[in-house]
Order: sequence, then C-alpha cells, then structure tokens
Amino acid sequence: MNALGNFGGLLKAVSKCPSMLQFLNNQQNKKDSPNENFAREVMELFTMGRGNYTETDVKEAARAFTGWGFNLKGEFVFRKFVHDTGQKTFLGKTGNFDGDDILNILLEQRTTARFIVEKVYKFFVNENSDKEKLDYLSLRFYESNYNIQDLMETIFTSEWFYAEKNIGNRIKSPIELLAGMRRYLPMTMDNDASQLVLQKVLGQILFYPPNVAGWAGGRSWIDSSTLMIRLQLPQIVAAKDTLTLSPKVDDDVAMGMQGEEMQKRINKAQAIDKRGASSVIDWKLLELNFMKVPREQLAQEITDSLWQTGGKVNISLLGKYVDASSKENYIRSAVINIMSTPEYQLS
Repeated sequence: MNALGNFGGLLKAVSKCPSMLQFLNNQQNKKDSPNENFAREVMELFTMGRGNYTETDVKEAARAFTGWGFNLKGEFVFRKFVHDTGQKTFLGKTGNFDGDDILNILLEQRTTARFIVEKVYKFFVNENSDKEKLDYLSLRFYESNYNIQDLMETIFTSEWFYAEKNIGNRIKSPIELLAGMRRYLPMTMDNDASQLVLQKVLGQILFYPPNVAGWAGGRSWIDSSTLMIRLQLPQIVAAKDTLTLSPKVDDDVAMGMQGEEMQKRINKAQAIDKRGASSVIDWKLLELNFMKVPREQLAQEITDSLWQTGGKVNISLLGKYVDASSKENYIRSAVINIMSTPEYQLS
C-alpha cells in the first residue's frame, strides 16, 4: 500500500508494525529501563545511515520511543504509563518528543533522502553509485516530500538507466534466479515444497531475512558451493535430476528462522521429494516463441531473451552442447545451456 506512496508514511507504518517492534525489542522499551535497539536501527537502517547521528541521539530517541508496543491482538498501542515525558534533545532540537516527533525530525534531514536514494540506486541501477546522479535524485526526492513513485519514474525513464554499464551488472538473488526460471520455463514442480530446499541451499528463504537489515546481496550470493548449484540448476530441472546437496547448517543466522517450524517444512520437503528439483516443463508453449525464427538466428534470439548483459553468444561453442536433431530439440537444449552460463546469473 505504501510502496509507491510517501516514504514518510511507509516509515511510520513500518515503525509501528508489531513485528518490527518485537524484533527490535521496543516492547521492552520503558521509561525506567530504555532499550536503544529500535531507535538505533531506525536511524542506521531506515533513515540516515551510520555516521550521521551520535550515541546521545540514540539514547534520546530511545526515550521518545518508550511506550510504543503492541497488544495481544498484534495491534500497535501507545502505553502512556511507560512513556518518558521528559525533555529530549535530538539532532539539535529539544522538546517533549514522542516517537512520531523523532520520525518527523529524521524526515527533515536531507541526509535521510540521500540515504534512501542511494539504497534504491544501488538496488535498481548499479552497485557503484554515481555522485552526480545521486545529488540530483536526492534533491528531487527531498523536495517532492519523499514521493517514492516520482523517484522510481525518474530513474526508470532516464536514458542513463539503460546505459551499457548499468545493464546486467547485478548478481541475481536466489529468489530472482528461481522466479526468473519459473517465469521463463512454463514449468510445474512435482513438489512445490522442494523450493524451500532450493532456497535454503542457495542462501535465501523468502520472507525469512537473516536480520532486520535483510540480505547483504551482491557478491555475498556467490561462494564455491552456491555458484555450482546456480549453474547446474537449469540442467537439474530440465533433466528431472536429483539435487544431492543439503542445505547448510552453519550459516551464521540460520536465515532468520527463530523456531523449528520452517526447518520441519524443509525436512518434510526433502523427505517427500527425493528427486529434488523434479518438474514438468511445457516445452511446446515455449517453442512457440521461436518456431518462426530462422535456424541461423535461433541461438542469438534465445540468448537475447535470457541474457541482460547484451553479450553475443559463442555459436560454435554452444553448438558442441545443443541437440541439433530437430528445431524443437535445438530450442530446448539451447535454452537450458544458455541458462547455465555465468551471464544468466546477472540482471
């Protein structure tokens, strides 16, 4: 509801979300024993970023957030009897501030606009920020009163968004990789629960981030084991092969799973589906997209539909691995082999 609205509204909605208050211990934030966790993360992760506030600001903000919590129905409540009503000094301002006042002061800071814009830029455009473009976007975002839709439209309709250096430079997250494969290949998995195993093996279980900051992204998605699985996954799916690797048990935060329920679901999926990523692909539906393409142009047409790097496929090298016995077999084998390239890992 707030995704393309006003960032201030989104910030306040998230800050009053019972799940966030629970995760960051604000239910325990009371005037006699303030808990700084929530106040610190609001500044560090959601608004200004590290280095733009002091420890005193954290302590004073924590006092302002005392009393913010939730009831047994999971509804936000403001508990006046545990709220600190004293004067607070935060980011150079002094007053009898409550949590909403703190959020409003944070939104007044141009640093907040810059911090959010840089996050958006790194996720949608390029992990290497462009200072000139960030300056322009940050000013526009701030002066639009944090209009998210305007920010996204400005980015997506800019010529530089489609510049060669900004295309195909991000490593796909496991969810992006799996969703992209399922969207491109008309496929039905024999056991949808097995997707949990794949997500766990690749390092990202949807809706279970490792912490409130989310996944690090970028190169953190790739290590010696996940890279091999990512490259082999199209072959495994197409061949109804067995996924022999087991999910890691030594990840540092267990992908944010706080109980045993998710692990039980993963164990159940592994027990039910011994074939791992077994699925049925409706190849005829996919083949319709390429049947009118001349044979000599097929490889590049398929590549253009799968790669976002703008590269040219090595036809002679691809020819060693595709099945050229028929046009249908060529399309099928070319799709799988091109999906198995490093370039397909980028978006």
